[in-house]
Amino acid sequence: MTAERKPRKDAARNRAAIFAAADALFTECHNPEDVTMADIAAAAGVGKGTLFRSFGDRTGLIRALYEARLEPVREAVEAGPAPLGPRTAPLERVPALLDAVLCLKLDNRHLALALETSGADSPYRTEHYERWHALLRDLLERIPGLTSCDFTAHALLAATRADLVAYLAGEKAVPREELRRRLADFTASVLDAGARRAAERTDPVRADVLTDP
Repeated sequence: MTAERKPRKDAARNRAAIFAAADALFTECHNPEDVTMADIAAAAGVGKGTLFRSFGDRTGLIRALYEARLEPVREAVEAGPAPLGPRTAPLERVPALLDAVLCLKLDNRHLALALETSGADSPYRTEHYERWHALLRDLLERIPGLTSCDFTAHALLAATRADLVAYLAGEKAVPREELRRRLADFTASVLDAGARRAAERTDPVRADVLTDP
């Protein structure tokens, strides 16, 4: 039994060291593409073979580290209470989901950038993007008045792209709470437009009220 536990403990310790080393290197490096598997292995004090056996390749390592950061948000989305949980009304859940994505990328800008540049040169081909897009599209389809929900989901998620978040928070030094407020205002404008279209079809008078500032 003891002999079995030691390899498991060693694997867990190596994984933690690899995650810590990769996190530090991606934080320090201005260009995520400059961080190699050899760099991470050296910083973690493990052999390159350990990295490739554990994660397959560089993209697999980045994805595993990002997924570890994402896990609390995923749990809240899948089984948590409002406003992220599945029982929340779409009009409340959509802005909450986008805010959660934004905060995740603000807290993990270096990893998000590395991951979004690893999907065959397109952030839209990454697994985590497809997952967020599908969830957001399904919620938008449940909101009366909204059209082109597939495209609208893409447009809303574009406001949380890692390169945009890094540019605004880094080069432009926009404060965190200001970015969150701007995203909330943008999301509200999209959802309000849908509400106005729905009202126009059923109650033109109410549509005029919704349009008035």
